[in-house]
Amino acid sequence: MNKFLLFSVFSILTFNVMAQEKIVQTAGRNQLGEFAPKFAELNDDVLFGEVWSRTDKLGLRDRSLVTITSLISQGITDNSLVFHLQSAKKNGITRTEIAEIITHIGFYAGWPKAWAAFNLAKGVWAEDTTGNDAKAAFQREMIFPIGEPNTAYAKYFIGNSYLAPVSREQVAISNVTFEPRCRNNWHIHRATKGGGQMLIGVAGRGWYQEEGKTPVEILPGTVIHIPANVKHWHGAAADSWFAHLAFEVPGEKTSNEWLEPVTDEEYNKLEQAK
Repeated sequence: MNKFLLFSVFSILTFNVMAQEKIVQTAGRNQLGEFAPKFAELNDDVLFGEVWSRTDKLGLRDRSLVTITSLISQGITDNSLVFHLQSAKKNGITRTEIAEIITHIGFYAGWPKAWAAFNLAKGVWAEDTTGNDAKAAFQREMIFPIGEPNTAYAKYFIGNSYLAPVSREQVAISNVTFEPRCRNNWHIHRATKGGGQMLIGVAGRGWYQEEGKTPVEILPGTVIHIPANVKHWHGAAADSWFAHLAFEVPGEKTSNEWLEPVTDEEYNKLEQAK
């Protein structure tokens, strides 16, 4: 039954992610709508509305890669390249990757063109750090979004975590992402009947531990059943980003009781024993 549930959830959500994504573009009409209305229409409705929107055939990240390679090779380093570099960043190309991409292009398209492109790329990726590159690379490992910083529950976590609601109908499902070494406090899912939580590993490597029991390693596909009224914690391994789906099991008089943090001493013993 667990395998069937896991297969069903991943199949439905994978289908949704892979479905064609409609790209909305208005730059043509905004800048040339009155002067060249047909060109504006072709730019917004055909190039972006149809060609770029064929994400079921070729993803946005790959389309960005093809586009910036073509522009740089032609020596086009105006605002159009800046726009597509910004799009490439939005579509998941990291600072490390764009540096390698432009370096590679330089050998085929010409060193001066690469220099010009680097001057623009440095501005687009100016605020990125190695940590952000690692986060972006981790995002590409899984079909679910990392989401936004989990600020509402930050006081119950050591390290940075991120939350992306997946569903709020029938059963509440969220994708929770942890940076390396991040873990939540010991806590209990209270309920007088039913309740508890179920976790499914999505990407990376993490840990789950119930009080007084041996820690359990969580890998993609690992299913963890957490009974109501049991003290436990979960989080990332020391050397890996980690994400899991969290299913809230319906019950009566349910609530979360947050307790003390998992100390570095407790956590390091667990990691050393691996």
